[in-house]
Amino acid sequence: MRIISGLYKGRNFYRPEGIRPAQGYVVKSLFDTLGQDLEGLVFLDLFAGSGAVGMEALSRGARHCTFVERDRRCVKVISQNATLLGIEAYSLIAGDVFANIKTFAAQEDRFDIVFCDPPYERDMAKKSLKTLGAYDILQPASIVIFKHEQHEILPPQNGRLVRFKERKYGATLLSFYQPDFTA
Repeated sequence: MRIISGLYKGRNFYRPEGIRPAQGYVVKSLFDTLGQDLEGLVFLDLFAGSGAVGMEALSRGARHCTFVERDRRCVKVISQNATLLGIEAYSLIAGDVFANIKTFAAQEDRFDIVFCDPPYERDMAKKSLKTLGAYDILQPASIVIFKHEQHEILPPQNGRLVRFKERKYGATLLSFYQPDFTA
């Protein structure tokens, strides 16, 4: 795998065995949609896998990235990748995404961009959307992006989160949400 743009552009990193990584063209489109300048933003990478999306965000200027991943093999690879790339502005949490969202809310942690790439099974994207909509971990201008299969249809709104854009890439969808604090 390779960083697409920014400070670490062209640098290779490792991918854990047995995961479904975000394809390069999907990651490129995601960041094209967000815009090139992520300077100073705080990024949250949920179900982080190899950490590719969060590391791309750091390469493009994000101030800090928190990676949350339950699979110990993936956690080890994220740590190795951060070391390989020389990344220091990150936190790596080995644990359940849903429990950690609740912990972030209790600690009053806030994020500017949240990327959520749950396993393609058991309506995990819907559960993730519901949980993120229920807990206050977002800045007013935050963007939350879900990568999910096209068969798992996400609602246009859940709690405070309102979908404003959706992009299709084969069988994969990127659904973009923003908080509506008047809801």
